[in-house]
Parts: sequence; C-alpha cells; structure tokens
Amino acid sequence: MMRMPSQKGIDRRLFLGAAALTVAASQFVATGAGAAGPAYTVKRIAAGVLDVSYAEAGPADGPPVILLHGWPYDIHAFDEVVPILVSRGFRVIVPYLRGYGPTRFLAADTLRNGQPAALAMDTVHLMDALKIERAVLGGFDWGGRTADIVAALRPERVTGLVAVSGYLIGSQAAGKQPLPPEAELQWWYQFYFATERGRQGYEKNTHAFNRLIWKLASPQWKFDDAIFERTATSFDNPDHVAVVIHNYRWRLGLADGERQYDAIEQKLAAGPAIAVPTITMEGDANGAPHPPPDSYRAKFTGRYEHRTITGGIGHNLPQEAPGEFARAIIDVGHA
Repeated sequence: MMRMPSQKGIDRRLFLGAAALTVAASQFVATGAGAAGPAYTVKRIAAGVLDVSYAEAGPADGPPVILLHGWPYDIHAFDEVVPILVSRGFRVIVPYLRGYGPTRFLAADTLRNGQPAALAMDTVHLMDALKIERAVLGGFDWGGRTADIVAALRPERVTGLVAVSGYLIGSQAAGKQPLPPEAELQWWYQFYFATERGRQGYEKNTHAFNRLIWKLASPQWKFDDAIFERTATSFDNPDHVAVVIHNYRWRLGLADGERQYDAIEQKLAAGPAIAVPTITMEGDANGAPHPPPDSYRAKFTGRYEHRTITGGIGHNLPQEAPGEFARAIIDVGHA
C-alpha cells in the first residue's frame, strides 16, 4: 500500500485549499462564474496531428498535472478540481480531446481516429509541445484509459497516476470476446454505433443521446440543464461524431486503425503492468460498464491504493466528487 498523509492532515489541506478557492480560480477563470459556469481562458498549441485547445492554471513552475476527460464529457468535468490543485501549487493542464470543443485536426485528410493508441499519443505530443518532461496524469472513461496507456508504456513521463475505474487497457482481440448477457446489455450503445443507423442517429441526436448516457452512467447525480449544456457545446466539434464512432467500431474490430500505431497496440494487447505510483478510484453508483477493483489489482506493481467513493457517486467521478478526486491527485503527486 502507498503511504498516505494522515486523514487529519489531508482534511486540513483541503480546507485551506477551499479557503483559497477564489484566488486560485482567478488564474483559471477568465470571467466570474455565472449560471452557465466559469468561462475558461483556453489556449491553443500544435501537438502531433492536432491543434489542441486546453485550459491551464497554476504557477508555470509548479508540478505539472494533466487531467483527461472521457466520452461524453469535456474539460468542465474538472471545474471544481482545478482550483483545489492550483491552491496547492500545481500547474494544471486540461485539454479537450480530439473531437471535442475547439480542438481541431491540422490536416483535412487525417483519419478521424478514435483508437486508444492515438489518444495516448495525443497526450505525449501535448507534453512535448508544452515542454513538460513528467506529469501526474488523472482521468476517467476515455481519459482514464489514455492515462493508463501512457503510464504503462511511457513511465518515464509519468510522476503518478489517478485512474477512475482502474485498469482500462484492452485490445481488439479482447473486444471481440462475447460477454454474459447482462454485461452485453451495458454496451448497447457500442453495438448501436456499429451500424449505419447508429451513426446517423448519433449525428442527428448527439446532445439528447449524450444526456441519456449521463443519466445512465450516473443515476444518482442530480445535474441540471445548465451543467449539461455547458459541456454539450463540446459535442458540436465537426469531428466529434467521426471520432466517437471510430472509437467504438475499432474496439470491435469493425474499423481499421492507422499503421503507425500497430506496435503500440501490440504492446497494449499483452496487458502491460503499470509501475508508477497509482491511486485507482470508483464511485459506488457507477452505472457505466466498469471492471471490479480486484480484477485489475495485479496490474499495478508500484505504490498503489484503491479508493471507492460512496454517496451515490457515478461514472463522472471528478465532477460528482471533486474533493475526493483532487485529494487523490495531491496524494499521488506527493508519493
């Protein structure tokens, strides 16, 4: 088990972080928070095949933290996490993934590829472009898988890892294996996306579809229209539908990836271990498909702890339990 600070010490630091919220948030928020939430100062940088849009907060010389969102979410999942981390002196980077928000492909003829290796390399390229040698990575859903992959294959770039739902590295071969009926039912949207009807349906009803996913994945989260719509604008990205559909079709072996990622995918198919200091997390009311913690414990060979967050916390753990997620980033950053 990873040695962690005492509960009393953690609570005191989080209290101080909350007390500094206004000052910290001023570095991250361009204008005051209103009904629609904070207005971010979003930066842009060319990295790999993308013109990446990202929010940045905290001191330029602070320990770097990169927070990665999943589908169908965006950088607003970390709205309440970032000020806590900034108050502790971290430099926080929150990118829009390919196919989300203002992030764009640099070339019109680049495959709108959603395969895991491509998303992982996006993170490495972003770190290179920002001249970040090493960082704490934290993520959930697609972002959790991406963080897992970078930590497994490029551990020299990762100071520590916070991964919601634990070890999410898979392969096309694994994706082709049938599951028990109850588990297959949870993946209904993956099979829908495998059809042309599903692609057209997602393109036509993107916002309504993703709102349904939010409800199913976090059945006890009482988000309102303003919270959802703040994120939903990210789904208007012209590449969003193509990237999402490709991601799920690739997993089932129904779409080809790019040859440049073949070597990476071969390594991932072997289920590589993760040796960097890690905290995995799970909400007690996660309605999305997710593995049980005991199924992936052996995959983490370094300092490790698992935390189950109670109180009806669903799939979007950073937004539903921001204090707990921030606490994990702080703890693993000090490990």
